[in-house]
Amino acid sequence: MSVKIGITYDLRDDYIAEGYTEEETAEFDHPRTIAAIEETLRDLGYETDRIGHLRALTRRLVAGDRWDLVFNIAEGLRGFGREAQVPALLDAWEIPYTFSDPLVLSLTLHKGLTKRVIRDLGIPTPDFAVVETPEEIAAVALPFPLFAKPVAEGTGKGVTAASKIADPVGLDRVCRALLAVFRQPVLVETFLPGREFTVGIIGTGAAAFAPAVMEVHLTKKAEKEVYSYANKEDWHGRIEYSLAADSMARAAAETALAVWRGLGCRDGGRIDLRADSEGTPNFIEVNPLAGLRPEHSDLPILCELAGMPYREMLAGIMRSALRRI
Repeated sequence: MSVKIGITYDLRDDYIAEGYTEEETAEFDHPRTIAAIEETLRDLGYETDRIGHLRALTRRLVAGDRWDLVFNIAEGLRGFGREAQVPALLDAWEIPYTFSDPLVLSLTLHKGLTKRVIRDLGIPTPDFAVVETPEEIAAVALPFPLFAKPVAEGTGKGVTAASKIADPVGLDRVCRALLAVFRQPVLVETFLPGREFTVGIIGTGAAAFAPAVMEVHLTKKAEKEVYSYANKEDWHGRIEYSLAADSMARAAAETALAVWRGLGCRDGGRIDLRADSEGTPNFIEVNPLAGLRPEHSDLPILCELAGMPYREMLAGIMRSALRRI
């Protein structure tokens, strides 16, 4: 008997048609992503069923539809729990799914709360403050340069060349702008001057492994010094990716795995790190619902560079999920 896999996702085109902007929908998926996932799952021998976003899932559940497993990449639209909404609903209906649970997805969307847990685990991460109102900006007591970004966005949203801040005037200006535009707290942290890595993770717990460590290099065409929204969205010519396997890269992989296991992330994802002035890789953020668009998203890119084709990457994610259930 074949295993029936439902696929939940937020399609970018659907939200743009409703009037949302390109940046507002940056974390949502391209049709190519859904097609690649579905084609690969079928090639692996699974029966697939496209479900779509949370509202579509709700309608299908009420109608009595069920699946053996749901391949979930739905990001959600609003609130700190937006990535947790589909998993929470599936938990209520006792339907297993890929990737992390509602607790992990709610925690990790909030970069400030995540860093507090990471710090408690003894994992290096830049000193930081969370600014919730304009009145709190002056109380930030961290040495410049600093780096500021929205506390609960992905895909580099809210990150520009202005995110690296040199003085109190810049801090006030950038924080006020981010508070107004994104209507959420701002994470302010010490700017780290070293190499930037992203580490792919496949698996869960003790079985999790890092297929590769990828270093991010900014070209002359890129926004300077920051892995920004513009650089990520149009990375060709702006970003050069390369595998890294030296001692610093190995330390980054070890740190990434400690983060993954410490937070309880599952099946597959990505962790971003940056080295401090002493060459120690520091945790920056974790993406437990990493982009899966072939030739575009970081996780498929680094797996391909490491000799792990897209099919093998998805097969590893599915093996992890099925082993858990």
